[in-house]
Amino acid sequence: MSIDTATGGFGRLPFEIYRRAKIRPFLALALVLSLLLVLPGCSGSDDVSGGKGGGDAKSKTPPVPVSVAVSARKDMPVALEAIGTVEPFATVGIRSQVAGILEKVAFREGDRVKRGELLFSIDRRPFSARFNQAQADLARDSAALGNARKQAERYRPAAEKGYVSEEQADQAQTSVATLTAAVQADEAALENARLDLENCTIRSPITGFTGQLLADRGNLVKAAADQPLVTINQIDPVKVSFSLPEQSVSELKMYLAQGGVEVTATPQDSALPPLTGEFSFMDNAVDQASGTILLKATFANPDQILWPGQFVKVRLRLTTRKNVTVIPTPAVQTGQSGAYVYVISGEMIVEQRPVTVGFTYGDETVIDSGLAAGEEVVTDGQLRLRPGVTIKALQPGGKGDIPDEAEGADKSDSRNSAGTHQ
Repeated sequence: MSIDTATGGFGRLPFEIYRRAKIRPFLALALVLSLLLVLPGCSGSDDVSGGKGGGDAKSKTPPVPVSVAVSARKDMPVALEAIGTVEPFATVGIRSQVAGILEKVAFREGDRVKRGELLFSIDRRPFSARFNQAQADLARDSAALGNARKQAERYRPAAEKGYVSEEQADQAQTSVATLTAAVQADEAALENARLDLENCTIRSPITGFTGQLLADRGNLVKAAADQPLVTINQIDPVKVSFSLPEQSVSELKMYLAQGGVEVTATPQDSALPPLTGEFSFMDNAVDQASGTILLKATFANPDQILWPGQFVKVRLRLTTRKNVTVIPTPAVQTGQSGAYVYVISGEMIVEQRPVTVGFTYGDETVIDSGLAAGEEVVTDGQLRLRPGVTIKALQPGGKGDIPDEAEGADKSDSRNSAGTHQ
């Protein structure tokens, strides 16, 4: 095999091999393909090591856009928080004390009724008749008693003088005692008839809101039935019940002994300001099943902001810690070694620093140690950070200004740093 230098050295070599390899065409084809891949690299005129764009040049990673905040020193309240349930201050199930036909319903479902306001009227005629009969029985027995007393007054002197026997005098005195007891029984029956007649009119015992009406006009109602005619809830004032872990009992009792605690309640997903109430109840035992203790607070509720059955955020303010270091709660991260924050140096480089968290109140967290007032910390964008990374502080509301190239350049860094944060 000869090399044709006139055609470029190896220019005709692949075709010559293919022509002479008729016995093993597949092997020749593989050899041809290998030479086609190698020859262009051998015939190149540029020097890889000395060409343009050498491998020594490194592209710089753009700074990571983050949100920052400055730690400050301020007074912070120490509080306990829980989710509570609104309960009516008083609940009354209205039942009839007499049996009869329901003649009138003087309210509509859900109405606010005042104490003493008419609710129901029951047919009075049978009870009026019993009242009149009791009056007549009392009048009859009272007249008989008067006559018996007169006879007893006549028989006693006559018996002393011997005009009548002692037995007749005793019978007259016995008749007085018997009729006296009958009169007393008639008076009791008359009073009972009067009460039944009064109970035909049912009035509200409290001021509150009525619930669902369970008996309409024309129904026969029973005395002291199992099911009430209607239920009334008093919601001004109102109670809020909530539970706290048993670990908080000692601390709560200590501050209660020092003069009480401030309790506030805020309806969930509400922009209204919190309502301030008064701590009113602590259960006498811890629930062993849940490890919590039941507590209650009372709130004035003239505008009916709180409603029975509603969930509210309850906060017990125990005391106030003076001059503590505070940062936004999103700045605090949790890793395998505990809590830490990303602190920004003067050259916009982040440092991962462990901190000791005191407590959280609202959207702020107290840092007991590890951070000084006036230091800048990262509050958003920590997922793409690691110690030594350069950052770019965004203005408030500037999340939309994050460059696309920065996002793409830092995707691999964020995956690596995400494992560090866990």
